[in-house]
Amino acid sequence: MLFFWYSVVASLITIGLTLYLLISFKGIKQLKLLPVINNPPSLVIIIPVRNEEEDLEKALSSICHINYQNHRVIVVNDRSTDRTAQILLGFAARYPQLSVTTLTSLPDGWLGKNNALYRGYLDSTEEWILFADADIVFHPDAINKAVGYAVQNKLDHLSILPELVSPSAILNSVFATFSIMLMIHMKPWDAKKPKSKAFVGIGAFNLVRRTAYEQMGTHTRIRLRPDDDLRLGMLIKAEGLRQDILAGSGYVCLEWYKNLKQFGNGILKNSFAIANYQLVQSIGNAIGILTSVALPMPVMFIFGTTEIRLMACVVLLFHVLYMAVVLPNKWWYAFVIPFAGFYMVWFTLKSALLTLKQGGIYWRDSFYPLNVLKGNR
Repeated sequence: MLFFWYSVVASLITIGLTLYLLISFKGIKQLKLLPVINNPPSLVIIIPVRNEEEDLEKALSSICHINYQNHRVIVVNDRSTDRTAQILLGFAARYPQLSVTTLTSLPDGWLGKNNALYRGYLDSTEEWILFADADIVFHPDAINKAVGYAVQNKLDHLSILPELVSPSAILNSVFATFSIMLMIHMKPWDAKKPKSKAFVGIGAFNLVRRTAYEQMGTHTRIRLRPDDDLRLGMLIKAEGLRQDILAGSGYVCLEWYKNLKQFGNGILKNSFAIANYQLVQSIGNAIGILTSVALPMPVMFIFGTTEIRLMACVVLLFHVLYMAVVLPNKWWYAFVIPFAGFYMVWFTLKSALLTLKQGGIYWRDSFYPLNVLKGNR
């Protein structure tokens, strides 16, 4: 009987969440449908790089050909040891709007990326700041349209959901499940509502008004946070400032990770931080993923009665519906949801246990003790 009611609850939750997500996504405007503006405000684009030779040229080529008259690009080279420095020299020589800041050391109490972003801010004076990653490919009009939307709507912070591109079909299918979980957690469509606790922050595209960035305390408040992009959005919302999100399909593209191993390493880096370095909270997150994502379809199909298996078919049908409607997902990604759930449970628990065992985290060849990380929560 307990199994039956678990199946009923799982089915109802799946139906409810699917409809909720499909309706909510309609509240996120498409960047590609927005107009290009004339005479945009001053903008600085800050990009931290460290050993990015594989993707850097393609990303910088897109940045250096944007449709935006009043802007600068600051690339902060954070102790790179590959060909990154040579690539940057070539771009700086060809494009006067691009300058390079080279860091040779990391100050105590900082993660490298956060320090690089902060150093870029210190070298700038522009009204708007775009914090972006070194592997983003922009449509020429993307940044112009985004800034225009932010100005027109009197925003202080704007993020864009990038289009995730990968040649790996299995990785894309796992991304699809991860995105569902992330959207349910963040509720980005509600970030623009002043009374909502929802917030948004995306490392690929965090556009922030300088005064808002300074009001939230700059990256000095999140200097040891691996999830700096989320925290930046959370702190801006906590200050009562205005934020929103756009969908960047076709205009802001990101090859986030190249394979499942890299994606797992990303979960290792961030998931325990998202749980505020609390083991109980991390275990709770894992149990939540297990019971709501990984287990329902397999156990209902394998161990269920006829009625329960019919409910499992309904669950699968709604998963297929979601994947078919929300592009660029493929309908068959629905069959990968249990695997993706188990995959994320494993790395969520591994992140917590490994961090506790080591007494901290290793990130970019540096070790950060857990007591220091907890001090910057």
